[in-house]
Amino acid sequence: MGTLYVVGTPIGNMEDITLRALRVLREVSLIAAEDTRTTGRLLQHHAVETPLISYHDFSDEQRLQELIERLHSADVALVSDAGMPGLSDPGYRLVQAAHEAGIPVSPIPGPSAAITALVSSGLPTDAFLFLGFLPRQAAARRAALAEVRDLPYTLVLYEAPHRLLRLLADVEAVLGDRRLVVARELTKLYEEIWRGTASAAQAHFGADRVRGEITLVIAGASPGATVWDEAAVRDALREAIAAGQPRKQAAAAVAELSGWRKKELYELSLQLD
Repeated sequence: MGTLYVVGTPIGNMEDITLRALRVLREVSLIAAEDTRTTGRLLQHHAVETPLISYHDFSDEQRLQELIERLHSADVALVSDAGMPGLSDPGYRLVQAAHEAGIPVSPIPGPSAAITALVSSGLPTDAFLFLGFLPRQAAARRAALAEVRDLPYTLVLYEAPHRLLRLLADVEAVLGDRRLVVARELTKLYEEIWRGTASAAQAHFGADRVRGEITLVIAGASPGATVWDEAAVRDALREAIAAGQPRKQAAAAVAELSGWRKKELYELSLQLD
């Protein structure tokens, strides 16, 4: 009976790999890789000559069973493109199948973009929620954000660079103009850890084409924060405007108390009698 080793690999810098991981990669009979080209470069860099086989999102049941059969008699290592296998990649299916077949599974800890971004964000780390990749469709993405809007936990998620601005707009629309960190190209040559708010992030990243792998870390809901209903918001806007505040100033003041966006409140103020 072999063992399935779940091996963490670098998220960028090829030096970020443990001595144990390199030993295991050399000793196993086969390495199942999400992308054999990416892993091949890593193995070449560290002079590892173990054979590779692909295992990714589009691998069929036959490939899964081939790996399980191999594990009945030999050790196999599972690696992803970067970081720990099983996080937002198909590796968990092989781990699940190994458990069901009674095959030992041994994790070899390594880097993770989610944890790396979280600990460098300056946001609370005592309790956090990892969301992986949110849905690509705008309505589904906003619905997913709405489900966690009132949770106090720091939120960590991944996004493709070409969808970052749309995600940031949805974050502001659903969660409000929260503090957040955009971690880009972590551990690589052009690493960037940008801190600010959702609105400021849109201005910053909207100026140029965004490149590289993105991890977003978003502040959780403030303790005791509540979102006012529309009737309460309308009453507060009327009072502020009646007191002589310009509509934009009134919208900003009510936004700080109500959990609503300033833009929504300004538009609502235009509808008041």
